[in-house]
Amino acid sequence: MSKFASMTIKEVYRNFLLQVQTVYSASEASVITDIIFESVNIHKTDVIKNPQQTIGETANQLINDRLQQLLQHKPIQYILGEAWFYNMKFKVNEHVLIPRPETEELVEWVIENSKLHVSNSKILDIGTGSGCIAIALKKNLTGSNVTAIDVSHDALKTAAENALHNHANVDFIQTDFLQSSEWNKLGMFDIIVSNPPYIPINEKETMSRHVTQYEPSTALFVPDEDPLVFYEKIAAFGKDHLNYDGKIFVETHENLAQRTAAAFRSAKYNYVDVKQDIFGKERMVMARN
Repeated sequence: MSKFASMTIKEVYRNFLLQVQTVYSASEASVITDIIFESVNIHKTDVIKNPQQTIGETANQLINDRLQQLLQHKPIQYILGEAWFYNMKFKVNEHVLIPRPETEELVEWVIENSKLHVSNSKILDIGTGSGCIAIALKKNLTGSNVTAIDVSHDALKTAAENALHNHANVDFIQTDFLQSSEWNKLGMFDIIVSNPPYIPINEKETMSRHVTQYEPSTALFVPDEDPLVFYEKIAAFGKDHLNYDGKIFVETHENLAQRTAAAFRSAKYNYVDVKQDIFGKERMVMARN
């Protein structure tokens, strides 16, 4: 029997909120509590209007199970198996990163720079993960042909499910992009976009347990001695696989954006731009050939 079984809805809600506050800030805990309760069809208005109401055993058990996972620092997106990105719902699991707001800004930047060249444009998403970038671009640049690659078979399976759910026709290919011998699988593109691994491994100990314990490390971390490995490969790939006047858009570490831009300049791209996110951090780079 659930630990909440004998409590009223108000007591369950308050108890849940207080325990979640041991892991999250008060404001985050409040939002998370509301989301968890709504996931079992209990809304904030129910708690306010009917505080003495009791909760059924099934809902009680789900609430308790999800609380235990939250207390183990498991992200709510993984607990519920879903996350929102660019006004679309995506399936997420331990094989893919949880989509971030700054990646939405990267997508927006691509769309803003592509509106005059939509018809039949060819787009490549490198390291697609959940498929969120590729799917968002396909949905908003409807005349484009989108290819998405990843080294992980499990990630691509999740991405394909997300494409089906969101009615987006994306071509998914499994390949190890760091192996340049694999590049002949791919063609020519007008836009290359990527949110690759970019966090130096030495930063892991300073990061939240929500990230380090649950999100796939291969999608997050790069060697301390070679933090630009993906960007250098993308720059090299683009020299032979980017059409005339094509563009590359990448998300970067806020401390590595200028070095990332320098890598594209060293590869002789004609124009390189660094863009700040809404918090004023340098998080995106665009290169044009």
